[in-house]
Amino acid sequence: MHISPLAKLGKNVRVGDQTVIYDNVVIGDDSVIANNCVIGEPTSSYYERDNYQNEPTFIGSNALIRSHTIVYAGCVIGNGISTGHRVTLRENTTIGNHCKIGTNSDLQGFLELGDYCQLHSNVHLCQFSKLGNYVFIYPNTVFANDTHPPTEFVKGPTIGDFTQIGVQSSLIGDITIGEHCLIAARSMVVKSFDDFSLLIGTPAARKTDVRELKDEHEKPLYPWKNRFSRGMPWMND
Repeated sequence: MHISPLAKLGKNVRVGDQTVIYDNVVIGDDSVIANNCVIGEPTSSYYERDNYQNEPTFIGSNALIRSHTIVYAGCVIGNGISTGHRVTLRENTTIGNHCKIGTNSDLQGFLELGDYCQLHSNVHLCQFSKLGNYVFIYPNTVFANDTHPPTEFVKGPTIGDFTQIGVQSSLIGDITIGEHCLIAARSMVVKSFDDFSLLIGTPAARKTDVRELKDEHEKPLYPWKNRFSRGMPWMND
């Protein structure tokens, strides 16, 4: 274990074996950084100039960072984050409160995630993507920011609040998906869609308004906030 003297750890922070915490890292109270993690990993500039200084890296309170996770310098992470194993959070990523990032997920930097986002295992988010609040992304989903590679200037997808993205989906380019959308499994989304869209297919097309979807008792399935509360701030309302 190596903790830089320029790092600041809050009360009751636990750090596991073989973990490295670099300069200018701040970790909030009651957090756990497990074994073999790297927090504040230097960016490529470290190898390019002699006067490199690590950008400040912030992790909020009550974090659970599981083993072999790497958080690059310049990340700002809210309270209550949890990661699976072998997660990579590249530089200048901003993550809100109470987010969950699953095992083997790769967030490629310059990203924005809102509060209560949940990324399941093996999710890849390209640079310059943006997620709103309560966005759930299921396993093996890929975001890409280059529709005609290689391109000099790229921008990833923007996803609205409460949208659900099914397993093995692909979202490509500078597109905007509205709030409360549902993207079906294995869909490929290459253009923007409005709020409450059910998107299916390759390329994905809008099939209906998700508010038209009903369960076996003819109760509306969406907005899903009205039927799902596990781990959400309205759980005990």
